Amino acid sequence: MPETSTILFILWAVMLGGVGGGLTTIGPWYKNLVKPSWQPPDWLFGPAWTLILGLGAWAGILAWDGATTDAERTSIIILYAVNFVFHFLWSPLFFNLRRPDWALIEVVFLWVSVLALFIGLRPYSVFASWLIVPYLSWVSFAAVLNLKIVRLNKPFGKAQ
Repeated sequence: MPETSTILFILWAVMLGGVGGGLTTIGPWYKNLVKPSWQPPDWLFGPAWTLILGLGAWAGILAWDGATTDAERTSIIILYAVNFVFHFLWSPLFFNLRRPDWALIEVVFLWVSVLALFIGLRPYSVFASWLIVPYLSWVSFAAVLNLKIVRLNKPFGKAQ
């Protein structure tokens, strides 16, 4: 039987992937946005997030196992909880509210939360910290893509 910590981090990944995917509507509004030529194809985002969040869950498990006190484990839970909130917020802002400009502001907080995971997990497991690098890289790329979409399509917030 898996440990509670393993279940917790797998749930973190599954919920972010499932809810994020569920809140991502690739409809006419999105399809009509002008996007840069270097944007990956839409089909790539699901597998990329699956891999990235799986690595993030593995990192959490390794860090948890490396932590020796309840305070250290609480710190890890806080890092993942903060990241969960900021990760969760981006898709509804971009896709549901159709506000890539707001999502661009929010992605800064998401990026900082991923950087905090990278730094915060390191004392418990250097390998766990490195497992966060694809997440940090992808969010960095997504932020640049978000910025480009905003620049190509602004202003937002007008009546549709």
